[in-house]
Amino acid sequence: MRINLTKKEIINSLYMQLGFSKKICENLLEDFFSIILSELRKNKNVKISKFGTFILRHKKSRIGRNPKTLEKKIISARNVVLFKPSNQLKKYINKNE
Repeated sequence: MRINLTKKEIINSLYMQLGFSKKICENLLEDFFSIILSELRKNKNVKISKFGTFILRHKKSRIGRNPKTLEKKIISARNVVLFKPSNQLKKYINKNE
């Protein structure tokens, strides 16, 4: 089962744990995301200790096919973001409770 975590839920969690106003918590979250995005554009890698690494990878253009119509189409070159979890995160996720 997939559960989506929204920005509003994260802001409420920060509000409850830190005690700051919701506006300050929203600004903290937005700043955090903007730092990650700007560093990805500059450096192509963002490592967050004990969490994981965001990697920007370039994909070349290629020929794809629509499975319904079997129509061939060129998929343009693009950058994609990959996430590689740290060993600590992997151990935490797989820890038997």
